[in-house]
Amino acid sequence: MKHIDLNRFLLSGSLLLSASLIPMHSFASDNDMTADSSKEISGSVKKEKKRFIDRLHFGGYGEATFTHNFYSDDYKRYTDPKTYSHGSHSRFDLPHVCFSIGFDFGKGWSFGSEIEFEHGGVETATEIETEEAGEYETEVERGGEVALEQLWIQKIFLPQLKVRAGMQVIPVGGTNAHHEPNQFFGVFRPEGENTILPCTWHEVALTILGTAGKWDYQVMVLPGLDSDRFGNSSWVHYGSGSPYEFKIGNNVAVAARVDNRSIKGLRLGLSGYIGNSFNNTLYTTGSTKTEGVKGTVSVLSFDFAYNDHNVVARGFADWGHLSDASFITTFNKRMPQTSPSKHQSVASDALAFGAEVGYDFFSLIRSKATASQKLYLFGRYDYYDSMAKMETGNSLSWTHRSKVTAGVNWMPIKQIIVKGEYNIGILDSKYSNEPAIAVGVAYTGWFL
Repeated sequence: MKHIDLNRFLLSGSLLLSASLIPMHSFASDNDMTADSSKEISGSVKKEKKRFIDRLHFGGYGEATFTHNFYSDDYKRYTDPKTYSHGSHSRFDLPHVCFSIGFDFGKGWSFGSEIEFEHGGVETATEIETEEAGEYETEVERGGEVALEQLWIQKIFLPQLKVRAGMQVIPVGGTNAHHEPNQFFGVFRPEGENTILPCTWHEVALTILGTAGKWDYQVMVLPGLDSDRFGNSSWVHYGSGSPYEFKIGNNVAVAARVDNRSIKGLRLGLSGYIGNSFNNTLYTTGSTKTEGVKGTVSVLSFDFAYNDHNVVARGFADWGHLSDASFITTFNKRMPQTSPSKHQSVASDALAFGAEVGYDFFSLIRSKATASQKLYLFGRYDYYDSMAKMETGNSLSWTHRSKVTAGVNWMPIKQIIVKGEYNIGILDSKYSNEPAIAVGVAYTGWFL
């Protein structure tokens, strides 16, 4: 039997699938800020004229948080828990601040973009130090990240069919597809998906997407993940990034998502990803020892959201598999210390699942003061394991954990959310559990 090149197979298969799909309408989301930041940026094929201000769309979302953790943040708290697990620490943060801009050019063409500032952005400065003989000195004044998360051009060939190219969010998993602060109850995004999968996952990709009746779909061709950056506690989370000025595309992958909204108030979603990850780096991997090593990453995810009768419930279940995990572990540990590799053991399988439910108690109060407000009391449970199964060796017992959360979400107006919670991370008995309290305020919406 001839050896089949997975990259060529995936690429040809995705093109055949795209060609065979029934023309459908734009991919829809069940939130104010959609996952693709397009909202009403339809690139209308109608001949009616629109004012410039009606073609331009501007919006965004942001979060400010405070957390007090009743456990130590010492990096040795898992290697020597008896000595280093005791203590507490607090943190103030701006986890995500995003600005989205889109424009409808007409004749079926549109543009969408999103720039994200994580943890307050990055502030650096170069100064001449008078106390150090006038030497130049560069300082990092504030950590964080700035990323162009989305930048794409879209064409509508029919009202039921779109083709999109550029930097886009990869909607694999419930959090990636619905990551705005009004799409989860907790102060922070669900911890399980955020740990084992890239979040928010964005790549330069080619996408076919649309809607037919109650069904939405997306099919994407994108660069594969980079196995150099896989790790023990994060599995493939960091594999989507690139420390270089470009994203290496030696391996091509395919991602897809389907959503159904046949039942009133309920969305059911199924998404997946498959692509090779080995040899998707600048580091030379070609030799007789690496022949046949692919590092194929497969991810399958189910998620749902229900919003009706004053009840909101959401949940997800993710499973991921990495082939050649044992070889990649050995290879990464032997890479130069100056490389971006984590030099850690990598599991062949990882999993995460969780669910949350909240009830709007203001719905029980029929008063004018609360008519436009919502007050959800909610509970949440998460479980995840970044080392659920090993090809060789043993997993780290602190990588599988549960988290229980209870709290409140108050929405004085539709675009503003005030959040508060108590949560506890439940670990193996040899480690201390990790309780915490957190509060936050967030906004989300379109300004134009």
